[in-house]
Amino acid sequence: MKTDELITALSLGVEPVNRRRVNRTIGLALVVGTLVAVVAVLVGLGVRDDLTTPRAVVFLLMKLAFALSTAGVASVYLARAVRPGGERKISVGLLAIPFAAIMLLAAVSLGQAPSSHWDRMVLGSEWLECFLSIPIIAIVPFALAIWAARRAAPTNLVRAGALSGLVAGGVSSVAYALHCADDSLPFVAVWYGGTIVLCTLTGAILGPRLLRW
Repeated sequence: MKTDELITALSLGVEPVNRRRVNRTIGLALVVGTLVAVVAVLVGLGVRDDLTTPRAVVFLLMKLAFALSTAGVASVYLARAVRPGGERKISVGLLAIPFAAIMLLAAVSLGQAPSSHWDRMVLGSEWLECFLSIPIIAIVPFALAIWAARRAAPTNLVRAGALSGLVAGGVSSVAYALHCADDSLPFVAVWYGGTIVLCTLTGAILGPRLLRW
């Protein structure tokens, strides 16, 4: 068979791609991953016991705002990245906005506190638990994000893997925030932000292996 004949044969019976299917698949992975992460925290760690106080509620909402915005923006860009050529529509600047915002708030918080309090504000009392818990809780959401990405056709596997890790890290942070009682903004910036970045880097490393066609 000649090249022209092969191209003609391949072009027969081609159906238009349902663009909404990719969005629905990513959305399903995000919802299920969030539910699994929340249940894991509720069963394994429990909810913080001071949510009856206004201060605890305010800081929980701030943590959730950071984590949800991270996961939300990342999921939108993941839906683009898994389409051939879609990675050109991704803005690293927009992905960095939640991190820049929490770092700015953390810097302001440190600036208003005596330097003798900085160590406590950054480390809190649960830094090790946070450092271990968020990546572990992110395993199932990451697997679901990779599953969703594999149902499409990503061409930049490193970027798609990194976005899958970013989604998973954000989802895991949403769930962990329900348990974490360390409310210092520097703590959130360093340990929530740092572990989400760790999940993102892990996704970038694993992406080419897990998403290979």
